[in-house]
Amino acid sequence: MLQQVQGGVCAAKGFTANGVHCGIRKNKTKRDLALVYSATPATAAAVYTQNLVKGAPLTVTKQNISDGKAQAVICNSGNANTCNANGIEIAEKMCDLLAKELGIDAKDVVVASTGVIGQPLDITPIANGIPALVEGLGAHSDYACEGIMTTDLKAKEIAFEFQVGGKTCRIGGIAKGSGMIHPNMATMLVFVTTDCAISAQMLQKALSEDVKDSFNMISVDGDTSTNDMVSVLANGQAGNAEITCEGAEFDAFCKALHAVTSDLCRKIAADGEGATKLLECKVCGAKDVLAARTVAKSVICSSLFKAAMFGADANWGRALCAIGYSGADVDVKKVGVCFRSKAGSVVVCENGAGVDFSEETAKAVLTESEIEVLITLGDGDGKATAWGCDLTYDYVKINGDYRT
Repeated sequence: MLQQVQGGVCAAKGFTANGVHCGIRKNKTKRDLALVYSATPATAAAVYTQNLVKGAPLTVTKQNISDGKAQAVICNSGNANTCNANGIEIAEKMCDLLAKELGIDAKDVVVASTGVIGQPLDITPIANGIPALVEGLGAHSDYACEGIMTTDLKAKEIAFEFQVGGKTCRIGGIAKGSGMIHPNMATMLVFVTTDCAISAQMLQKALSEDVKDSFNMISVDGDTSTNDMVSVLANGQAGNAEITCEGAEFDAFCKALHAVTSDLCRKIAADGEGATKLLECKVCGAKDVLAARTVAKSVICSSLFKAAMFGADANWGRALCAIGYSGADVDVKKVGVCFRSKAGSVVVCENGAGVDFSEETAKAVLTESEIEVLITLGDGDGKATAWGCDLTYDYVKINGDYRT
């Protein structure tokens, strides 16, 4: 049984965190360096962006956790450390400096950066900030969460308690993501911690499968970032017998992991740059899961549909258009569309054609801050959910002068 608990990445036994302002960002009130630490070595798994242009920290992290182990995560905001000639050197130096301060192996550090691409990253403020970062370690998931934020307006953290093998386990996560969000793994930075004992191989399997229905199903603006990564550390302090194969215990872990990731997905999409509305597209009746995912993502990614949602305009034809060009095998004559929010629901399309509906009711439904787009395909049992947001004037304002 899953139960939400407090604590974020510090909810699980043995994990502490912190975030400080070290001087990368000009705003001295903004934390720009974050740390998550396990008191004992942990198994580790990660997934990375598929963008061919990758931030140096991803290369270093992938190498560091190739043995399936890690004990700490360090991340700076304000600079992506991407497309820099000395990027690898800087990322490795971050690991070395932190490792010395913590008394661990530099190869047991997950390193990440987020911010502007192509700007030199000075190691000096990071080096100066690490001692305070380590000294202040505690139940400070919120500090770490703030330290990884860029254009995010809201913190994104969550934790759950669950049972495995008669033992109580906890899993929690923090995330950053507001712009350059598009489904092509991983779409942002996410750090997850758990005290459940699970092998590195099974942890990687759980994460790789989960992202297909979580982080790969988000889109804010259609841009896949260069620094996207999701990492999970599992230190086994809950005391359960290590999960080494598929079965009921592995399923319980996967369910808990998905509870964390899907919650963070909603929060990332809702906090999209300039967004005023969370869009949750639920597709059912597809020929298979792949077709359902394809349709859901196509609708969520449609700029015209997103703009219509911003204007609270029930322009369902834009959803049909997105379904039609999605590439999924769909019988368009069976498609149905319904909009739903806490203000009610309105059916706008049945069997691929419009139906009479109240524009006044539709306006009320679409004016809410969270809107469900319910699509039925009538072709099978496949279903999927995708998350996105509306497209607003402020998105252009934010990104028109992001660098300067």
